[in-house]
Amino acid sequence: MEKFVVHGGIPLSGSITPSGNKNEALPVLAATLLAREPVILHNVPDILDITIMRGLLESLGVEVKQIDKHSFSFDSGNLKSINPDSTQASRIRGSFLLAGPLLARKKSFVLPAPGGDRIGLRPVQTHLSALENLGARIDLNENGFYHMQTSGLKGTQIYLDEASVMATENAVMAAVTAQGKTNIYNAACEPHVQGLCYFLKLLGANIEGIGSNLLVIEGVSVLSGGEYTIQPDHTEVGSFIGLAAVTGSELRIRNAGVQYLRMTKLMFEKLGVEIQVEGDDLLIPKKQKLIVRKDPSGGIPKIDDAPWPGFPADLTSIMTVVATQCSGAVLIFEKMFESRLFWVDKLIEMGAQIILCDPHRAVVSGPTPLKGARVSSPDIRAGMALLIAALGAKGITEIYNIDQIDRGYETIDKRLNALGAKILRVSE
Repeated sequence: MEKFVVHGGIPLSGSITPSGNKNEALPVLAATLLAREPVILHNVPDILDITIMRGLLESLGVEVKQIDKHSFSFDSGNLKSINPDSTQASRIRGSFLLAGPLLARKKSFVLPAPGGDRIGLRPVQTHLSALENLGARIDLNENGFYHMQTSGLKGTQIYLDEASVMATENAVMAAVTAQGKTNIYNAACEPHVQGLCYFLKLLGANIEGIGSNLLVIEGVSVLSGGEYTIQPDHTEVGSFIGLAAVTGSELRIRNAGVQYLRMTKLMFEKLGVEIQVEGDDLLIPKKQKLIVRKDPSGGIPKIDDAPWPGFPADLTSIMTVVATQCSGAVLIFEKMFESRLFWVDKLIEMGAQIILCDPHRAVVSGPTPLKGARVSSPDIRAGMALLIAALGAKGITEIYNIDQIDRGYETIDKRLNALGAKILRVSE
Protein backbone atom coordinates (compact mmCIF):
# COMPACT_ATOMS: atom_id res chain seq x y z
CA MET A 1 0.00 0.00 0.00
CA GLU A 2 1.12 3.54 -0.74
CA LYS A 3 0.20 6.99 0.50
CA PHE A 4 0.74 10.58 -0.63
CA VAL A 5 2.63 13.00 1.58
CA VAL A 6 1.62 16.44 0.34
CA HIS A 7 3.34 19.71 1.22
CA GLY A 8 0.64 22.35 0.77
CA GLY A 9 0.63 26.07 0.17
CA ILE A 10 2.95 25.99 -2.85
CA PRO A 11 1.78 28.01 -5.90
CA LEU A 12 1.75 26.04 -9.13
CA SER A 13 2.33 27.21 -12.68
CA GLY A 14 2.64 25.87 -16.18
CA SER A 15 0.51 23.81 -18.54
CA ILE A 16 -1.06 20.38 -18.27
CA THR A 17 -2.87 18.17 -20.77
CA PRO A 18 -5.81 15.98 -19.68
CA SER A 19 -5.58 12.24 -20.18
CA GLY A 20 -7.98 10.29 -22.34
CA ASN A 21 -11.49 9.98 -20.93
CA LYS A 22 -11.58 6.95 -18.59
CA ASN A 23 -15.35 6.65 -18.93
CA GLU A 24 -15.04 6.55 -22.70
CA ALA A 25 -12.02 4.27 -22.82
CA LEU A 26 -13.69 1.53 -20.72
CA PRO A 27 -16.70 0.95 -23.04
CA VAL A 28 -14.57 1.42 -26.16
CA LEU A 29 -12.20 -1.29 -24.95
CA ALA A 30 -15.17 -3.55 -24.25
CA ALA A 31 -16.54 -2.80 -27.73
CA THR A 32 -13.36 -4.11 -29.39
CA LEU A 33 -14.86 -7.57 -28.70
CA LEU A 34 -17.37 -6.84 -31.46
CA ALA A 35 -14.73 -6.19 -34.14
CA ARG A 36 -13.70 -9.10 -36.34
CA GLU A 37 -10.57 -7.21 -37.44
CA PRO A 38 -7.82 -5.47 -35.42
CA VAL A 39 -8.59 -2.13 -33.78
CA ILE A 40 -6.02 0.53 -32.84
CA LEU A 41 -6.83 2.93 -30.01
CA HIS A 42 -4.91 6.10 -29.17
CA ASN A 43 -4.92 8.35 -26.06
CA VAL A 44 -5.78 5.41 -23.80
CA PRO A 45 -5.24 6.58 -20.18
CA ASP A 46 -2.58 4.72 -18.22
CA ILE A 47 -4.68 4.07 -15.11
CA LEU A 48 -5.56 1.05 -13.01
CA ASP A 49 -9.14 0.59 -14.25
CA ILE A 50 -7.92 0.47 -17.86
CA THR A 51 -5.13 -1.96 -17.01
CA ILE A 52 -7.69 -4.27 -15.40
CA MET A 53 -10.00 -4.00 -18.42
CA ARG A 54 -7.14 -4.86 -20.79
CA GLY A 55 -6.40 -7.89 -18.63
CA LEU A 56 -10.05 -8.96 -18.80
CA LEU A 57 -9.95 -8.80 -22.59
CA GLU A 58 -6.77 -10.86 -22.63
CA SER A 59 -8.44 -13.44 -20.37
CA LEU A 60 -11.05 -13.84 -23.11
CA GLY A 61 -8.39 -14.41 -25.76
CA VAL A 62 -8.08 -10.89 -27.19
CA GLU A 63 -4.57 -10.26 -28.50
CA VAL A 64 -3.47 -6.93 -27.03
CA LYS A 65 -0.28 -5.25 -28.23
CA GLN A 66 1.12 -1.99 -26.86
CA ILE A 67 2.24 0.43 -29.55
CA ASP A 68 3.35 3.23 -27.22
CA LYS A 69 2.43 4.41 -23.74
CA HIS A 70 -1.10 5.43 -24.74
CA SER A 71 -1.73 3.41 -27.92
CA PHE A 72 -2.75 -0.24 -28.21
CA SER A 73 -3.99 -2.67 -30.82
CA PHE A 74 -6.75 -5.18 -30.03
CA ASP A 75 -7.43 -8.28 -32.10
CA SER A 76 -10.61 -10.10 -31.08
CA GLY A 77 -10.69 -12.37 -34.10
CA ASN A 78 -10.08 -15.56 -32.12
CA LEU A 79 -11.71 -15.49 -28.69
CA LYS A 80 -10.70 -18.53 -26.64
CA SER A 81 -12.90 -18.15 -23.58
CA ILE A 82 -16.45 -17.05 -22.87
CA ASN A 83 -15.92 -16.05 -19.23
CA PRO A 84 -13.68 -13.16 -18.16
CA ASP A 85 -11.45 -13.53 -15.10
CA SER A 86 -13.96 -13.21 -12.26
CA THR A 87 -11.49 -12.00 -9.63
CA GLN A 88 -10.37 -9.08 -11.76
CA ALA A 89 -13.87 -8.38 -13.09
CA SER A 90 -15.18 -7.89 -9.56
CA ARG A 91 -12.63 -5.13 -8.93
CA ILE A 92 -14.10 -2.51 -11.28
CA ARG A 93 -17.59 -1.43 -12.25
CA GLY A 94 -16.52 -1.15 -15.89
CA SER A 95 -16.30 -4.94 -16.15
CA PHE A 96 -20.09 -5.04 -16.53
CA LEU A 97 -19.63 -3.32 -19.90
CA LEU A 98 -18.54 -6.72 -21.22
CA ALA A 99 -22.14 -7.95 -20.99
CA GLY A 100 -23.43 -6.38 -24.21
CA PRO A 101 -20.49 -7.36 -26.44
CA LEU A 102 -20.27 -10.91 -25.03
CA LEU A 103 -23.98 -11.50 -25.64
CA ALA A 104 -23.53 -10.35 -29.21
CA ARG A 105 -20.37 -12.35 -29.79
CA LYS A 106 -20.52 -15.49 -27.62
CA LYS A 107 -24.23 -15.96 -26.74
CA SER A 108 -23.51 -17.45 -23.29
CA PHE A 109 -21.17 -16.46 -20.44
CA VAL A 110 -20.89 -15.82 -16.71
CA LEU A 111 -20.07 -12.39 -15.27
CA PRO A 112 -19.69 -11.37 -11.60
CA ALA A 113 -21.47 -8.40 -10.07
CA PRO A 114 -19.47 -5.23 -10.79
CA GLY A 115 -17.14 -3.58 -8.31
CA GLY A 116 -16.01 0.06 -8.31
CA ASP A 117 -16.60 3.10 -6.08
CA ARG A 118 -19.00 2.73 -3.16
CA ILE A 119 -20.88 6.00 -3.66
CA GLY A 120 -24.39 4.59 -3.47
CA LEU A 121 -26.49 1.58 -4.39
CA ARG A 122 -25.70 1.74 -8.16
CA PRO A 123 -28.02 -1.13 -9.20
CA VAL A 124 -27.66 -2.85 -12.59
CA GLN A 125 -31.35 -3.60 -13.16
CA THR A 126 -31.53 -1.03 -15.97
CA HIS A 127 -28.73 -2.91 -17.78
CA LEU A 128 -30.47 -6.24 -17.29
CA SER A 129 -33.86 -5.00 -18.51
CA ALA A 130 -32.35 -3.52 -21.66
CA LEU A 131 -30.46 -6.72 -22.48
CA GLU A 132 -33.51 -8.88 -21.75
CA ASN A 133 -35.57 -6.75 -24.15
CA LEU A 134 -33.01 -7.56 -26.84
CA GLY A 135 -33.40 -11.30 -26.22
CA ALA A 136 -31.08 -12.19 -23.34
CA ARG A 137 -31.96 -14.65 -20.59
CA ILE A 138 -30.29 -13.71 -17.32
CA ASP A 139 -30.03 -15.68 -14.08
CA LEU A 140 -28.35 -14.55 -10.87
CA ASN A 141 -26.87 -17.43 -8.88
CA GLU A 142 -26.34 -17.60 -5.12
CA ASN A 143 -22.70 -16.49 -5.47
CA GLY A 144 -23.65 -13.22 -7.12
CA PHE A 145 -22.70 -14.25 -10.66
CA TYR A 146 -24.87 -13.44 -13.66
CA HIS A 147 -25.35 -16.20 -16.22
CA MET A 148 -26.38 -14.53 -19.47
CA GLN A 149 -27.34 -16.34 -22.66
CA THR A 150 -29.27 -15.76 -25.86
CA SER A 151 -30.30 -17.68 -28.94
CA GLY A 152 -29.86 -14.49 -30.91
CA LEU A 153 -30.33 -10.80 -30.18
CA LYS A 154 -33.17 -9.00 -31.98
CA GLY A 155 -33.88 -5.31 -32.36
CA THR A 156 -36.64 -3.87 -30.23
CA GLN A 157 -37.99 -0.80 -28.43
CA ILE A 158 -36.04 -0.11 -25.23
CA TYR A 159 -37.27 2.37 -22.63
CA LEU A 160 -34.61 2.92 -19.97
CA ASP A 161 -36.13 3.66 -16.56
CA GLU A 162 -33.17 5.97 -15.88
CA ALA A 163 -30.70 7.68 -18.20
CA SER A 164 -27.92 5.35 -17.07
CA VAL A 165 -24.63 5.83 -18.88
CA MET A 166 -23.41 2.25 -18.64
CA ALA A 167 -26.85 0.75 -19.32
CA THR A 168 -27.07 2.86 -22.47
CA GLU A 169 -23.60 1.71 -23.51
CA ASN A 170 -24.41 -1.96 -22.89
CA ALA A 171 -27.65 -1.66 -24.86
CA VAL A 172 -25.89 0.06 -27.76
CA MET A 173 -23.13 -2.57 -27.93
CA ALA A 174 -25.67 -5.39 -27.85
CA ALA A 175 -27.89 -3.76 -30.47
CA VAL A 176 -25.37 -2.83 -33.16
CA THR A 177 -25.15 -6.41 -34.45
CA ALA A 178 -28.65 -7.51 -33.41
CA GLN A 179 -31.14 -8.48 -36.09
CA GLY A 180 -33.35 -5.55 -37.02
CA LYS A 181 -33.92 -2.06 -35.65
CA THR A 182 -33.55 -0.90 -32.06
CA ASN A 183 -34.78 2.36 -30.55
CA ILE A 184 -33.30 3.31 -27.16
CA TYR A 185 -35.44 5.92 -25.39
CA ASN A 186 -34.20 7.99 -22.41
CA ALA A 187 -30.67 7.15 -23.49
CA ALA A 188 -27.76 8.82 -21.72
CA CYS A 189 -25.92 11.27 -23.95
CA GLU A 190 -22.74 12.13 -22.01
CA PRO A 191 -19.57 12.82 -24.05
CA HIS A 192 -18.27 9.30 -23.33
CA VAL A 193 -21.52 7.74 -24.60
CA GLN A 194 -21.19 9.83 -27.75
CA GLY A 195 -17.57 8.72 -28.08
CA LEU A 196 -18.53 5.05 -27.92
CA CYS A 197 -21.18 5.57 -30.58
CA TYR A 198 -18.75 7.36 -32.91
CA PHE A 199 -16.23 4.55 -32.40
CA LEU A 200 -18.84 1.91 -33.30
CA LYS A 201 -19.86 3.90 -36.39
CA LEU A 202 -16.20 3.91 -37.41
CA LEU A 203 -16.31 0.10 -37.29
CA GLY A 204 -19.43 0.01 -39.47
CA ALA A 205 -22.33 0.30 -37.01
CA ASN A 206 -25.48 2.16 -38.06
CA ILE A 207 -26.40 4.55 -35.22
CA GLU A 208 -28.49 7.72 -35.47
CA GLY A 209 -29.34 10.32 -32.83
CA ILE A 210 -25.90 10.49 -31.21
CA GLY A 211 -25.90 13.21 -28.55
CA SER A 212 -29.66 12.97 -28.01
CA ASN A 213 -31.90 10.91 -25.70
CA LEU A 214 -33.15 8.73 -28.55
CA LEU A 215 -30.70 6.40 -30.25
CA VAL A 216 -31.84 4.56 -33.38
CA ILE A 217 -29.74 1.54 -34.30
CA GLU A 218 -30.08 -0.62 -37.40
CA GLY A 219 -28.27 -3.89 -36.75
CA VAL A 220 -25.45 -4.97 -39.08
CA SER A 221 -24.07 -8.47 -39.48
CA VAL A 222 -20.45 -7.73 -38.63
CA LEU A 223 -18.14 -4.91 -37.51
CA SER A 224 -14.72 -4.37 -39.06
CA GLY A 225 -11.53 -2.85 -37.64
CA GLY A 226 -10.41 0.74 -37.44
CA GLU A 227 -8.33 3.38 -35.67
CA TYR A 228 -9.76 5.72 -33.06
CA THR A 229 -8.56 8.35 -30.56
CA ILE A 230 -10.14 8.61 -27.10
CA GLN A 231 -11.41 12.12 -26.27
CA PRO A 232 -9.91 14.23 -23.44
CA ASP A 233 -11.34 13.59 -19.99
CA HIS A 234 -13.70 16.49 -19.16
CA THR A 235 -13.76 15.40 -15.49
CA GLU A 236 -9.99 15.71 -15.31
CA VAL A 237 -10.24 19.16 -16.92
CA GLY A 238 -12.71 20.20 -14.22
CA SER A 239 -10.35 18.86 -11.56
CA PHE A 240 -7.50 21.00 -12.90
CA ILE A 241 -9.72 24.09 -12.93
CA GLY A 242 -10.52 23.43 -9.27
CA LEU A 243 -6.83 22.85 -8.50
CA ALA A 244 -5.87 26.22 -9.98
CA ALA A 245 -8.63 28.02 -8.08
CA VAL A 246 -7.84 26.46 -4.68
CA THR A 247 -4.07 26.98 -4.92
CA GLY A 248 -4.28 30.46 -6.48
CA SER A 249 -2.23 29.25 -9.42
CA GLU A 250 -2.13 30.20 -13.08
CA LEU A 251 -2.55 27.05 -15.15
CA ARG A 252 -3.06 26.42 -18.82
CA ILE A 253 -5.08 23.29 -19.64
CA ARG A 254 -4.22 22.23 -23.16
CA ASN A 255 -6.49 20.33 -25.56
CA ALA A 256 -9.30 20.59 -23.04
CA GLY A 257 -12.23 19.55 -25.25
CA VAL A 258 -13.93 22.91 -24.81
CA GLN A 259 -17.11 21.84 -26.62
CA TYR A 260 -18.06 19.67 -23.62
CA LEU A 261 -17.33 22.23 -20.89
CA ARG A 262 -20.23 24.70 -21.12
CA MET A 263 -22.00 23.62 -17.92
CA THR A 264 -18.71 23.05 -16.07
CA LYS A 265 -17.61 26.59 -16.91
CA LEU A 266 -21.00 27.99 -15.84
CA MET A 267 -20.87 26.27 -12.43
CA PHE A 268 -17.30 27.37 -11.71
CA GLU A 269 -18.30 30.93 -12.59
CA LYS A 270 -20.99 30.68 -9.88
CA LEU A 271 -18.11 30.40 -7.42
CA GLY A 272 -16.30 33.36 -8.95
CA VAL A 273 -13.73 31.33 -10.89
CA GLU A 274 -12.58 33.07 -14.07
CA ILE A 275 -11.89 30.75 -17.00
CA GLN A 276 -10.42 32.10 -20.22
CA VAL A 277 -11.01 30.09 -23.40
CA GLU A 278 -8.22 30.26 -25.97
CA GLY A 279 -8.98 27.94 -28.86
CA ASP A 280 -9.17 24.47 -27.33
CA ASP A 281 -7.09 25.56 -24.32
CA LEU A 282 -8.27 26.95 -20.99
CA LEU A 283 -6.29 29.52 -19.02
CA ILE A 284 -7.05 29.88 -15.30
CA PRO A 285 -5.55 33.20 -14.01
CA LYS A 286 -3.70 33.19 -10.69
CA LYS A 287 -4.76 34.63 -7.32
CA GLN A 288 -8.42 35.04 -8.17
CA LYS A 289 -10.89 36.62 -5.76
CA LEU A 290 -13.32 33.77 -5.31
CA ILE A 291 -16.73 35.20 -4.41
CA VAL A 292 -19.94 33.19 -4.57
CA ARG A 293 -22.42 34.84 -6.91
CA LYS A 294 -25.66 35.19 -4.98
CA ASP A 295 -28.96 34.37 -6.58
CA PRO A 296 -30.97 37.46 -7.62
CA SER A 297 -33.52 36.62 -4.93
CA GLY A 298 -30.81 36.69 -2.28
CA GLY A 299 -30.97 32.95 -1.64
CA ILE A 300 -27.98 30.65 -1.31
CA PRO A 301 -26.91 29.49 -4.77
CA LYS A 302 -26.52 25.80 -5.44
CA ILE A 303 -24.19 23.55 -7.36
CA ASP A 304 -26.25 20.56 -8.43
CA ASP A 305 -25.54 17.66 -10.75
CA ALA A 306 -27.80 16.15 -13.41
CA PRO A 307 -27.62 13.84 -16.42
CA TRP A 308 -25.90 15.37 -19.45
CA PRO A 309 -25.98 18.16 -20.48
CA GLY A 310 -26.30 18.99 -16.78
CA PHE A 311 -23.35 19.41 -14.43
CA PRO A 312 -21.33 16.15 -14.14
CA ALA A 313 -21.79 14.28 -10.86
CA ASP A 314 -18.09 13.38 -10.89
CA LEU A 315 -17.20 17.04 -10.27
CA THR A 316 -19.34 17.68 -7.18
CA SER A 317 -16.47 16.59 -4.90
CA ILE A 318 -14.10 19.03 -6.62
CA MET A 319 -16.62 21.87 -6.34
CA THR A 320 -17.03 21.20 -2.62
CA VAL A 321 -13.33 21.89 -2.06
CA VAL A 322 -13.40 25.01 -4.24
CA ALA A 323 -16.40 26.30 -2.26
CA THR A 324 -14.37 26.18 0.97
CA GLN A 325 -12.12 28.89 -0.47
CA CYS A 326 -14.91 31.18 -1.69
CA SER A 327 -16.45 34.14 0.12
CA GLY A 328 -20.06 33.25 0.81
CA ALA A 329 -22.18 30.16 1.21
CA VAL A 330 -23.20 27.60 -1.38
CA LEU A 331 -25.38 24.49 -1.38
CA ILE A 332 -23.82 21.37 -2.89
CA PHE A 333 -26.74 19.23 -4.05
CA GLU A 334 -25.62 15.74 -5.10
CA LYS A 335 -28.78 14.27 -6.61
CA MET A 336 -27.49 11.15 -8.25
CA PHE A 337 -25.57 9.16 -5.62
CA GLU A 338 -26.72 8.89 -2.02
CA SER A 339 -23.28 8.25 -0.48
CA ARG A 340 -21.06 10.59 -2.45
CA LEU A 341 -20.99 13.36 0.19
CA PHE A 342 -20.04 11.10 3.07
CA TRP A 343 -16.38 12.12 2.75
CA VAL A 344 -16.85 15.78 3.79
CA ASP A 345 -15.91 14.94 7.39
CA LYS A 346 -12.35 14.74 6.11
CA LEU A 347 -12.58 18.30 4.75
CA ILE A 348 -14.04 19.46 8.07
CA GLU A 349 -11.03 17.90 9.80
CA MET A 350 -8.85 20.04 7.52
CA GLY A 351 -10.67 23.19 8.65
CA ALA A 352 -13.62 23.52 6.28
CA GLN A 353 -16.99 24.83 7.47
CA ILE A 354 -19.52 22.37 6.08
CA ILE A 355 -22.95 21.31 7.29
CA LEU A 356 -24.01 17.94 5.92
CA CYS A 357 -27.79 18.35 5.77
CA ASP A 358 -28.58 14.84 4.53
CA PRO A 359 -26.98 12.26 2.21
CA HIS A 360 -27.54 14.50 -0.81
CA ARG A 361 -26.98 18.07 0.42
CA ALA A 362 -24.20 20.00 2.10
CA VAL A 363 -23.87 23.73 2.81
CA VAL A 364 -20.34 25.08 2.52
CA SER A 365 -19.37 28.46 4.03
CA GLY A 366 -16.09 30.17 3.25
CA PRO A 367 -13.47 31.15 2.89
CA THR A 368 -11.75 28.97 5.47
CA PRO A 369 -8.03 28.28 5.61
CA LEU A 370 -7.29 24.58 5.29
CA LYS A 371 -4.63 22.79 7.32
CA GLY A 372 -2.80 19.53 6.86
CA ALA A 373 -4.26 16.32 8.25
CA ARG A 374 -4.23 12.54 7.86
CA VAL A 375 -7.07 11.47 5.58
CA SER A 376 -8.06 8.50 3.43
CA SER A 377 -9.42 8.49 -0.11
CA PRO A 378 -12.87 6.80 -0.21
CA ASP A 379 -13.32 6.90 -3.99
CA ILE A 380 -11.71 8.28 -7.15
CA ARG A 381 -13.27 11.74 -7.20
CA ALA A 382 -13.22 12.39 -3.46
CA GLY A 383 -9.60 11.27 -3.49
CA MET A 384 -8.71 13.87 -6.12
CA ALA A 385 -10.69 16.48 -4.18
CA LEU A 386 -8.67 15.70 -1.04
CA LEU A 387 -5.44 15.99 -3.02
CA ILE A 388 -6.52 19.45 -4.23
CA ALA A 389 -7.42 20.44 -0.67
CA ALA A 390 -4.03 19.21 0.54
CA LEU A 391 -2.20 21.26 -2.09
CA GLY A 392 -4.09 24.37 -0.99
CA ALA A 393 -3.68 23.68 2.74
CA LYS A 394 -1.05 24.94 5.14
CA GLY A 395 1.30 22.21 6.32
CA ILE A 396 1.60 18.53 5.45
CA THR A 397 -1.25 16.19 4.57
CA GLU A 398 -1.03 12.41 4.39
CA ILE A 399 -3.52 10.76 2.04
CA TYR A 400 -4.06 7.02 2.37
CA ASN A 401 -5.79 4.52 0.07
CA ILE A 402 -4.42 6.35 -2.96
CA ASP A 403 -4.99 3.38 -5.25
CA GLN A 404 -8.49 4.86 -5.52
CA ILE A 405 -6.98 8.01 -7.05
CA ASP A 406 -4.72 5.96 -9.32
CA ARG A 407 -7.79 4.21 -10.69
CA GLY A 408 -8.94 7.44 -12.36
CA TYR A 409 -6.00 9.86 -12.63
CA GLU A 410 -2.88 8.90 -14.52
CA THR A 411 0.39 9.40 -12.58
CA ILE A 412 -1.23 12.43 -10.98
CA ASP A 413 1.62 12.99 -8.52
CA LYS A 414 4.25 13.21 -11.28
CA ARG A 415 2.10 15.45 -13.46
CA LEU A 416 1.34 17.90 -10.64
CA ASN A 417 4.92 17.86 -9.39
CA ALA A 418 5.91 19.04 -12.87
CA LEU A 419 3.81 22.15 -12.15
CA GLY A 420 5.68 22.83 -8.90
CA ALA A 421 3.70 20.71 -6.43
CA LYS A 422 5.46 18.65 -3.76
CA ILE A 423 3.73 15.29 -3.60
CA LEU A 424 5.68 12.30 -2.32
CA ARG A 425 4.49 8.74 -3.02
CA VAL A 426 5.52 6.69 0.00
CA SER A 427 5.09 3.02 0.87
CA GLU A 428 3.13 2.64 4.08
